Amino acid sequence: MKAIVITEAGGPEVLRLQERQAPRPGPGEVLVDVRVAGVNFFDVGIRRGRLAEVPGMEGAGVVAAVGEGVGEFAPGDRVAWLAIETHAGYAEQIVLPAAQVVAVPDAIDDETAAAVLLQGLTAHHHCTVCHPVQPGDITLVHAAAGGVGLLLTQLVKARGGTVIGLVSRPEKVAVATAAGADHVLISTGEAFVEPVLDLTGGAGVHAVFDGAGGPTFAGSLKVLRTHGTMVFYGPLIGDVPTIAMNEIPRSTRLTYGTLPDHIGTREELVGHAAELFGLVEKGELTVRIGGRYPLAEAAKAHADLESRATTGKLLLIP
Repeated sequence: MKAIVITEAGGPEVLRLQERQAPRPGPGEVLVDVRVAGVNFFDVGIRRGRLAEVPGMEGAGVVAAVGEGVGEFAPGDRVAWLAIETHAGYAEQIVLPAAQVVAVPDAIDDETAAAVLLQGLTAHHHCTVCHPVQPGDITLVHAAAGGVGLLLTQLVKARGGTVIGLVSRPEKVAVATAAGADHVLISTGEAFVEPVLDLTGGAGVHAVFDGAGGPTFAGSLKVLRTHGTMVFYGPLIGDVPTIAMNEIPRSTRLTYGTLPDHIGTREELVGHAAELFGLVEKGELTVRIGGRYPLAEAAKAHADLESRATTGKLLLIP
């Protein structure tokens, strides 16, 4: 089989297509023929540090074989998966613990299944646990036209919240607006601070969802109202910010939301995934595919993602 291999830490050019021995499932594992692999900023961090030989944390495909003791899945089943620790999704085949795999409903196509799982569960965690959005809450969503941002915007709106979305380019405004953002600002760095305060009458927002990294962290704190919540999730995108406890303003609640805490058990993974799939089936959650690339063009997908010119979810098609 073919796979994208990280030959050394570095830029997109270190992602190279190679022939590798086809994997076999062991006890408790499933072998999946990959139909679609998701591309994430987390993969960029993996590539820069060469933290895995084959990147790729999520995807969708068809079960080709199962190992001893696997009773939940059988060859031919359509599935999606999260491989947060093992990666290896940029490939024609992948072996996974059955506990990391979920069944895909017939009404959900492969691209949607691959695109919604990791980023959808991330967004779900942020607005249901890190800051459980209540009707009337005003929120600020960074990178509102990106994969997580678009899903987060829709989930916040479904819970009765107001969304101020930030985008980096004028052409992304319509994308964020179509997802339901009430206001969309074009901003880089901390340029959003005064406009956000103006929109909230100086009071600030109830919650900020900041996946943009260190450059926006201080500004995000400035636009929070008293007892507001700062949900930070961008350490692989920019510099990790540091702050002394006595520098946190207005009794702010500060949280670093990580996905493994949201799906700590098999039951949580299956339950939350089913909720997301259900929202998609009912038309209440729309997944925007921002680009499709052949597996061999993984380097181009990474370069496009890092350019910040893309919107929505990028996918690799083996």
